[in-house]
Amino acid sequence: MPSAAVLRIEIERALEHRIPAALTIAPRSVRAVAHLGIDSVDHLLDGGLPVGAISELTGPDSSGRTSLALAFVAQRTASDQVCAWVDVADALAPESAAASGVDLKRLLWVRCAPAEQLARAKPWARLDQALRATDLLLQVGGFGTIVLDLGSTAPEHGYRIPLATWFRWRQAAERTQCCLVVLGKMAYAQSSAAVVLECSPLRAVTVGTTVLQEFSFTVSRRRERFSPSARDLRKPPATTWSANAAWDAEKRA
Repeated sequence: MPSAAVLRIEIERALEHRIPAALTIAPRSVRAVAHLGIDSVDHLLDGGLPVGAISELTGPDSSGRTSLALAFVAQRTASDQVCAWVDVADALAPESAAASGVDLKRLLWVRCAPAEQLARAKPWARLDQALRATDLLLQVGGFGTIVLDLGSTAPEHGYRIPLATWFRWRQAAERTQCCLVVLGKMAYAQSSAAVVLECSPLRAVTVGTTVLQEFSFTVSRRRERFSPSARDLRKPPATTWSANAAWDAEKRA
């Protein structure tokens, strides 16, 4: 009985004139990326977050995940992209977004529960509204980036999001070439996520006793599906970055 290698050669010879690429392994392609504007993080990600894919920024409160997302949205709006921010808990501060360089005229802010309604709104009701809004925005298309802010959502609620939803969003993001960025305490999209970054606070630089001048954060790669494996061996598993913060506790009091 002929071996598998012999059979393969015979099949390739029979099909080489009709189907030249038969049984040929397709080369691994590198997906287009969009810069975050933070050199150390862009280097960690081989240029930035993948376009047409789901990226997750995870970590506890004050870990830098929102600042990282704002830096990315600022880059996207600066390149004339229209973006959307789906806000589950009304946590986005437009002043901070503008200070981070976001062009608010190019940002659609979807508030699932205004601050005055948070006490009455049930957590899953807000989350369900955010999921429906995200699904609608992805299917409609036209957005360069959509940020789904689940940062205040308890993990037990985040894990209730069906895997079929993430898979559908993954397909929609690829079809519309939208960057879907998900902020959360944990990673929820599992295999549907192209990139998962874990953020954590490092230190705060103060001037005197009341002025916060700068925050430093650590970013670690937990998943990066589209990065060539040959380059993964040379890249560090984590990096640090800093964000300016002119904040005076006495003046704010």
